[in-house]
Amino acid sequence: MRNRHVASQRSASDNQLYSGLIRLHILHHAVREPIFGTGIMEELARHGYKLSAGTLYPLLHGLEARGYLRSRQERNGRSARRLYRATPAGRRALAEAREKVRELFGELFEDD
Repeated sequence: MRNRHVASQRSASDNQLYSGLIRLHILHHAVREPIFGTGIMEELARHGYKLSAGTLYPLLHGLEARGYLRSRQERNGRSARRLYRATPAGRRALAEAREKVRELFGELFEDD
């Protein structure tokens, strides 16, 4: 039982460490095409980020509140889905972040 608790603490710490990368990943996909919660959760999971809806949706709402994403509701029959798309500010922020990530990448791997 104790090991599970330590593992869950480590996971929470990892999410904290990677939260900026997750936001950039979300923004990257939202620049390319409209995204929705379940779809981006699956995409992030393919890259090793296991997020619950309770973690993802606050990230999406935060990006929207900062003006990086804009959302709209789309109806498909009886069901509705909220789609998120990058705004011009989100596109600019991603372009600036690419440069910073490129620089960091170089530093992280310069000794390898």
